[in-house]
Amino acid sequence: MQPDSNGGTQGEEMGILARVGAKLADWSERWFPDAYVFAAIAVVIIAVAALAMGRTPLQVGIDFGKSFWSLIPFTMQMAFVVIAGYIVAVSPPVKKLVIKLAEVPKTPKFAVAYVAFMVMIASLLSWGFSLIFGGILTREISKRVKGIDYRAMGAAAYLGLGSIWALGLSSSAALLMATKTSIPAALYKISGTIPLEETLLNWQNLVMIIVLVCLSMWICYASCPTAEKAKTAEMVGIYYQNEVEEPIGKAQTPGEYLEYSPILTIIIVILGVLYLYNVFSTQGGLAAMDLNVYNFMFLMAGMLLHWTPKSFLRAAAKSVPMTGGVLLQFPLYAGIFGVLMGSGLTDVLANFFVSISTAGTLPVIVGIYSAILGLFLPSGGGKWIVEAPYMLEAANQLHVNLGWMVQVYNAAEALPNFINPFWMLPLLGLTGVKARDLAGYSVLQLMFHAPAVLIMLWLLAKTMPYIPPIIQ
Repeated sequence: MQPDSNGGTQGEEMGILARVGAKLADWSERWFPDAYVFAAIAVVIIAVAALAMGRTPLQVGIDFGKSFWSLIPFTMQMAFVVIAGYIVAVSPPVKKLVIKLAEVPKTPKFAVAYVAFMVMIASLLSWGFSLIFGGILTREISKRVKGIDYRAMGAAAYLGLGSIWALGLSSSAALLMATKTSIPAALYKISGTIPLEETLLNWQNLVMIIVLVCLSMWICYASCPTAEKAKTAEMVGIYYQNEVEEPIGKAQTPGEYLEYSPILTIIIVILGVLYLYNVFSTQGGLAAMDLNVYNFMFLMAGMLLHWTPKSFLRAAAKSVPMTGGVLLQFPLYAGIFGVLMGSGLTDVLANFFVSISTAGTLPVIVGIYSAILGLFLPSGGGKWIVEAPYMLEAANQLHVNLGWMVQVYNAAEALPNFINPFWMLPLLGLTGVKARDLAGYSVLQLMFHAPAVLIMLWLLAKTMPYIPPIIQ
């Protein structure tokens, strides 16, 4: 290996792996249908399996239809994760912060590793926020640092969704299990509520976060081409100009005054802060966090950062189109859940996992299964509803910690995001790249992440005792 101009080394094997990843991405882009079609195919497969279990077509249809709208509260909660994350990310103060942050890196290799770090930290707060934040940060750094490979940079900006987002505060599975009103009744009978102290707020989760952040940054730095060998955005006709957003302006009529005044924002935010103070002071700090509190916090922050209702509403209007996939696919996941429960397939799958697993191997086996299923159901929250009943039932039978099984799901569920383009869409829109442009470096990350995640799931499971569910 020869040293490059940025102090790193240029390994030929990295180039080979990246090219293999790009070929796989080309194949998937040609042959993989839209994420909605994957969900629809899953409905068909589960329906056929239910028929094989002895259910009649009418019974399967009733199970599907009765459950179809059962996840409406959860669907809206997940849509608001996207909306609130976008609103915060495009607020004027955050944009100014991004510009300051973009001035830090000076070389291509450091810039790519730096973007990876910033985006992963942002994803611990909100996966929706991290996508928009990563796209804006990428654009700003690309204007300042010459010779950056746009594919490596884009893949780094997506790392929050492909690595640790589900180990952070926007984990839909962990927040769902901590929110009694969001848990389907049939699932609640298996698990009860699982507080965040048993999922996100333990040292085992922190270990996984630190290991995966360090691993991701090292891969980004080691695999990034030198400036001389980079394929820059300009080479493929992508130019990040300084965009001048239309100013908010001033009220033109008395009726518009309150739209341009911060008075209403201040009052609402004060009320919101008082509510949050009561929640956290009376319910045990972060342990009080659930999906409703989480989204409430981000919306209050968004209102405050935009300052006026006019700015806030403009950002909200731009965020809504990004929720289309969530709004259309989650009812299908709810229907799948209904068929699973009505046909008894959950018991069959739970018994299957019990039959091939021990208390020590269940986390690894379920992790592999969940990662593979994620290729076809690219939704952290919706897929959890499908998997949770038989996964947690198997954990109960084998006496595996239920909170850790949630984290098994969280860590494994992120792996297929490296190659599934569904969640890339907001980032692609901001950066102007295509999914297959990122896939080569994403697949490279996956090759290292998959074994690291499975090993940690196995080892750390040994440190967590089984706690029977508490059903109130």
